[in-house]
Amino acid sequence: MPLMADPNTRKFDQDKAIFSHHARHHPVWAQHGMVASQEALATQIGVDILKQGGNAVDAAVAVGYALAVTLPRAGNIGGGGFMLVYLAKEQRTIAIDYREMAPKQAHRDMYLDEQGNPVKKLSRSHGLAVGIPGTVMGFELALSKYGTMSRKQVMEPAIKLAQDGIIVTSDLANSLRVMNRRFQQWPSSVEIFNKDNGSFFEPGDRLIQQDLAASLVKISTQGSQGFYQGETAKRIIEAVQQAGGIITLDDFSAYRAIERAPVIGEYRGHKIVSMPAPSSGGIHIIQMLNTLSHFPLSTLGHNSAATIHVMTEAMRRAYADRSHYLGDPDFVDVPTKSLTSDAYGQQLAKQINPEKATPSSEISPTKKLPFESNETTHFSVVDKFGNAVSNTYTLNFSYGSGLVAKGTGILLNNEMDDFSAKPGTPNGFGLIGGEANAVAPYKRPLSSMTPTIVLKDNKPYIVTGSPGGSRIITTTLQLILNVIDHNMNIAEASAAPRIHHQWLPDVLRIEQGISKDTVDLLRKKGHQIKLKSSMGSTQTIMKTSTGVYGASDPRRPSALSAGH
Repeated sequence: MPLMADPNTRKFDQDKAIFSHHARHHPVWAQHGMVASQEALATQIGVDILKQGGNAVDAAVAVGYALAVTLPRAGNIGGGGFMLVYLAKEQRTIAIDYREMAPKQAHRDMYLDEQGNPVKKLSRSHGLAVGIPGTVMGFELALSKYGTMSRKQVMEPAIKLAQDGIIVTSDLANSLRVMNRRFQQWPSSVEIFNKDNGSFFEPGDRLIQQDLAASLVKISTQGSQGFYQGETAKRIIEAVQQAGGIITLDDFSAYRAIERAPVIGEYRGHKIVSMPAPSSGGIHIIQMLNTLSHFPLSTLGHNSAATIHVMTEAMRRAYADRSHYLGDPDFVDVPTKSLTSDAYGQQLAKQINPEKATPSSEISPTKKLPFESNETTHFSVVDKFGNAVSNTYTLNFSYGSGLVAKGTGILLNNEMDDFSAKPGTPNGFGLIGGEANAVAPYKRPLSSMTPTIVLKDNKPYIVTGSPGGSRIITTTLQLILNVIDHNMNIAEASAAPRIHHQWLPDVLRIEQGISKDTVDLLRKKGHQIKLKSSMGSTQTIMKTSTGVYGASDPRRPSALSAGH
């Protein structure tokens, strides 16, 4: 279906059409800076900020707020996430954790029935599903410490989009239609995401979000107090409690975004910098790369049976460890150094039989370590000063809980589902969790979000990340391998078919495009294979001596990389 636009947005849609035509093989080039995001209007807003002299953090915050308007299923101010910031002058990377937190009254058995079994609805489409949002506090921390522009400057474009309305694309219209059943239990959501007569928005319609615009104005003028205190906070608390939730104003006052030291590894002469716990992504990216460094992937060939086999074996071992060791480091001791050590990678590599798959039933989390988390969105930014931002944030499921707090226009997350409702029981993405990720007051749920920066000569080389639930980690891993081991440009690396294994269920998931001969060879090695829908939506920037290159994953129709 053709993209629909009014004259004000036609330029962006033409850019999208041109990009999608060339995306599979040709990255976008720019001389100074680049923005890659899952939605074209948000990308253009980020580029405009860079053109005005803003740095990567200024542009990232502008993109983040814009996506709350243009990509409501994942962009948000009612959710949370992670941001990596590379500071060129200091040659240093900061990890900002603005992940949601459980409210004070939360407890480990809050999602179990009288028989002790998990009740899915409670952690997914109920007031109890909502964690204390972190996005506003996270963006304020980033902008105040590392940005150069005012809140008003970076938020004004998002406010204007919400006030004037956005033209509904085919992608947005389709997602609203698919999610309509979830909206129906919340009249405040139907009021915004259905037309006045109750019908669906169609491509070419204009979606105006006045309540959201008013909430953004409060944040723009009052800072985080305009969200965590006052009228907006009261309305969110009221909506959550009316839906059966337990968040209070004290919980909002207690929320803090925090800086953490990133996890850092080495892979074939490159430095891998990624998000630490409560993200599992960075730890397990480095763990898998350490394991795969003992295999000649470039010689074995891209997506050959031999390469997919060792990748799968590395994945299943990492996800087994994830189920046992990973949680909020403010509550549990996460053995980061051990899991990311070269010695442990070598130990795991020795366990891999190149001719035979190891059944997941024969793999358990390693008990003796060496001494010592689907609808999400990612965006990447690089500026002319050499700074870089890799940001992944989410509402968890598509449109989160589906609940809009009446009068605010703010969609609320269902991030509490990322806790282990009952240790050993899978969450909404099939991931198994253990005691380390049990629910507790003011604890942050374990996440799979994996914003990553690959450094070459201690400068940003690849800035990337992806949505995709449990498949975020393996999607990001494969993009890195495609560039470093298989010498692809970032457009080729983004488009290449992907695979995924997460220990349990014991299934090797593959995308269309893996050859039948390869699949047959993998089955002979003992892999249980299922062809599934596409995985992830990487938004990637590569910086080289010849300029800055951007590539938005062709798997999502509305994405755009653009620069200046």
